[in-house]
Amino acid sequence: MAAPGTAQWSSKFAFIMAAVGSSVGLGNLWRFSAELGTNGGAAFLIVYVACIFFVGIPVLMSEFMIGRAGQASSAVGSQNDLATRSGVSSGWSAGAWLGMIASFLIVSFYCVVAAWVLNYLVRFLGNSFAGLPATEIAAQFPAMLEDPMGGGNPFRAVWPYFFLFAGLTTWLVARGVNAGIEAAAKMLMPLFFLLLVGLALYSIVSGMPSGGTKQAVGFMFTPDFSKITADVAVSALGQACFSIGIGNAIMITYGSYLPRNVSIPKAAVGISIVDTLVAITAGLAIFPIVFANNLDFSAGAGIFFQTLPTALAEYWYIGAAFFFLAFFAAITSSVSLLEPSVAYVAEKFNWTKKKAAWITGGAITALGLVSLFSPAFFDFIDTGLAGPILAPLSALLIVLFTGWRLKKSVLDQELAGDGEKLGRLVMFFVRFVAPVFMGIVLVLGTYSKWIAPLFAG
Repeated sequence: MAAPGTAQWSSKFAFIMAAVGSSVGLGNLWRFSAELGTNGGAAFLIVYVACIFFVGIPVLMSEFMIGRAGQASSAVGSQNDLATRSGVSSGWSAGAWLGMIASFLIVSFYCVVAAWVLNYLVRFLGNSFAGLPATEIAAQFPAMLEDPMGGGNPFRAVWPYFFLFAGLTTWLVARGVNAGIEAAAKMLMPLFFLLLVGLALYSIVSGMPSGGTKQAVGFMFTPDFSKITADVAVSALGQACFSIGIGNAIMITYGSYLPRNVSIPKAAVGISIVDTLVAITAGLAIFPIVFANNLDFSAGAGIFFQTLPTALAEYWYIGAAFFFLAFFAAITSSVSLLEPSVAYVAEKFNWTKKKAAWITGGAITALGLVSLFSPAFFDFIDTGLAGPILAPLSALLIVLFTGWRLKKSVLDQELAGDGEKLGRLVMFFVRFVAPVFMGIVLVLGTYSKWIAPLFAG
């Protein structure tokens, strides 16, 4: 049972929307498309889907179980409680600690990326790309990164959007589980799905006459197995973990608000499937436009901030719709990233949720300002610390704890009922598959970022 006074999701639908909202973020839009474009299209997609099912689902189920079984409202408190009840070292709570630190760091620079999104949304609403040459449109993104102040132009500046987004994120978390996170997810996620499907249909239909749709479908779904390399596999596994949001203590925290009538195995599978379908649909919304306009489909992050604005320069309303979509994805994910730290601070210091949220929100805003004005610091937090080290190490410790150290009676209780057979099957992957592959992500990610450069040149 959860700790007395811990909030609970008001319904299964509310939980699913909140969990899907957490998983479905900017990683499903620009980052998934960027990874797909730079790693061989369909070859990457095949490995990505396999990683979701054999690694992502086991870790996600483990995090939900720790959250619901632990008698605390924070991820750290939940894992501490379960370690004590299982008769093992409290050191196992490092899994939750690392995840919470990762989510705290990620949300600080996530607010920066969301500020870019809002900046481009306003540019499209003002039809500011119309009539400009492609080179000038593409040049606006690096110029924005180099000068967040916008050269004194408030419509070009990024910093107002950063404060707006960070403040909105903090305000929603301060409202609590039901009035804040849940209410936002229940309102925004249905709109997100409708907008995403609408944009995908527009992209597919508009790309048919030029052959862009045919090229995009072939690129995404006709695999060239020779392109499946070790690097592609590692990228796919890393993207799968990033997309679902595992290793960030989010799903442990969300699990602590989970009623007992929800089947954890079914929820983990369902959320993972929806997350994957959203990523694929996002690809169908982007790549037909890219191919139809003969643009660079391997532009990395620039595919969203350079390639799409170039293709949609004369269609401001479609461009605005894409960035509205990105904003919906960003806000539901950012509140989930802030929630683990707020839950811990509130529990640790016995503060109200509102007080804990505004103090913690102020801290992530201050840290985010460093990322806003220092691309090097942004890159260090994203690709140097949270991504390759903290999140995969957290996920590794979580599955090792759930698979090998969690008390059997606790495990049996969380798997009992609807979906038990599915849960028992997933537990095989929790014990024997997920730890191996999370270890690979940790080792190779750390090696490529920090060790290999020492021997380069």
